[in-house]
Amino acid sequence: MISKKFLAENLKTLIYALIIAVIIRSFLIQPFYIPSSSMEPTLFVGDRLFVTKFSYGYSKHSFPFSPHIFKGRILSNNPERGDVIVFKTPADNRTDYIKRLIGLPGDTIQFIDGNIYLNNNQILKTIFKKNDVLLCGNQSLKVNTFTEKLPNGKTYKASYRSDVGYYNSDKFEVPKNHYFFLGDNRDCSKDSRFLSEVGYVHMDNLVGKAQILFFSSDKKKGSIFNLFKWDESLRINRFFKKIN
Repeated sequence: MISKKFLAENLKTLIYALIIAVIIRSFLIQPFYIPSSSMEPTLFVGDRLFVTKFSYGYSKHSFPFSPHIFKGRILSNNPERGDVIVFKTPADNRTDYIKRLIGLPGDTIQFIDGNIYLNNNQILKTIFKKNDVLLCGNQSLKVNTFTEKLPNGKTYKASYRSDVGYYNSDKFEVPKNHYFFLGDNRDCSKDSRFLSEVGYVHMDNLVGKAQILFFSSDKKKGSIFNLFKWDESLRINRFFKKIN
């Protein structure tokens, strides 16, 4: 027969464990799963990564369920261009998105002939791979992959179809305390270009900085619970890879 003392001790241990987990998740690191291809070729569907919560300080969105315990951000640090960031979408302040930071407060961004102009200067790009193939939902897109270089020297890979992608736009003017984000898979990303769906992201909506891939699997090639398919489903070369 199980004693009341035994149950009480185990319940106490469980409560302590939950408290510690919430503290780690809120103040230090939080794991995230990538469900879409909007950040290919940087992040794939099935990637699991660690996001550091302390990188930009803390807001209500740092905590589970975004409780209204204080306003603004505390211990705030400014993000840098090129950071890959998890944020809550302004549309509902609930859904987690992960994109690359391109525009800072006060910046102007414009697309001209398929090129990005940041404060009237073209973001430098060089071709990395022609006729690349990326996913967009269940479809495959034939794209060109470029290495883009931001003014602060940050480089990364971005992919898009030069002939049918996001070609020309009006100027986007980033408001005070807001940021402009893009997905690396430009033809398959809902980001700051779409003002009614994402638009400019307020600094309070930043959740954390994506830092390290710790696990990756391709569920189309088999379940992680099927040991006999691990050689096909697990992307071993992506384990513990730093996110650029």
